[in-house]
Amino acid sequence: MRHSKGYRRLNRTHEHRKALFANMAGSLIEHEQIKTTLPKAKELRPIVEKLITLAKRGDLHARRLAASRLKEDQYVTKLFDILGPRYTERKGGCTRVLRAGFRYGDMAPMAIIEFVDRDVAAKGAADKARVAAEESAEEA
Repeated sequence: MRHSKGYRRLNRTHEHRKALFANMAGSLIEHEQIKTTLPKAKELRPIVEKLITLAKRGDLHARRLAASRLKEDQYVTKLFDILGPRYTERKGGCTRVLRAGFRYGDMAPMAIIEFVDRDVAAKGAADKARVAAEESAEEA
C-alpha cells in the first residue's frame, strides 16, 4: 500500500526528479507558460507555488532558499522583482494547469501550466531579443 507517499515518482531517481523540477520551474518563471505532460505539470504546481510564497516574503533568507532550489540567478531575480510583487494580494493559486490534448508519439496527456495573471509578451522574449541582436550584428 502507498500510505504517506504523496508524490509521483515519474520513473526517475530523487536527484533526477529534483533537477527536472528545478529546470521546469526556471522555465516557467522565465516564460510564464510551458507545455509539458500532465503528471509533470501537476507535480510542478506546488513547487512553483512555494517559490512564489518565498518571493512574496522577499527577505534575504527567502531569496537564498529560492536560489538553492533554482538553477540560475536570473530566475531568482525575476521571481523576486517581478512575480513576487505581482502576487502579493493573492492568497494562493498563482498557477493553473490546462489540459492540452495528447502527444502524437506516445499519446501521453499533455498540459499547459501557466501563471494566472501572466505577461503574454514574456513567452519567447529572450529568443526574440537574441535574434534581433544577431541581425543587428550581421548588419554592422
